[in-house]
Amino acid sequence: MGNVMDEMRRRILRDIQVELSEEFDRNFERQGFFGESWQRSRRSADGGGSTLIDTGSLRRSLRSRVRGDGVEFWSDRPYAGIHNEGGEIVVTARMKRFFWAKYYEAQGGLGRKKDGRLSNTKKNRRLSGAAEFWHQMALKKVGSKIVIPRRMFLGWSAGVSKIVERVIDEELERLEAPLPPGGGV
Repeated sequence: MGNVMDEMRRRILRDIQVELSEEFDRNFERQGFFGESWQRSRRSADGGGSTLIDTGSLRRSLRSRVRGDGVEFWSDRPYAGIHNEGGEIVVTARMKRFFWAKYYEAQGGLGRKKDGRLSNTKKNRRLSGAAEFWHQMALKKVGSKIVIPRRMFLGWSAGVSKIVERVIDEELERLEAPLPPGGGV
């Protein structure tokens, strides 16, 4: 009986790992955490993409493993925690240098007409929006604070609890089901 219970526990944990991995990934598509919408980023509000999806690196970094009697989920991206939990970042001189570099990079990609004026292309509108964002960031004073709103994509919620309960119920139903002719589970 011990082996049956151990195998059932392993199956439940693996199923929870798979189900929640898919749900946490879907949070990026839903732009929210189980019905709680994320505050839109300036970039997404301006039509430049989705919140928390620029390169897709954060989304692809989500990892999980079964460990002991539970399942662990994490991201190795250094900025994952501040986006998931929200918080404040204090602007440093080094950050300002980075912001200026990103501003000049965005400005350099803008296409111009022969007379030197910016051409009105979709690429330029997107780049000029990015350049404006980096310019505003670069103008922030050292010591000022940048507020990052909470945009939870990993964690416990009523939705997670329902998934865990459903997986356990399905496994118990499977265990209680009569054996088909010929035996075997």
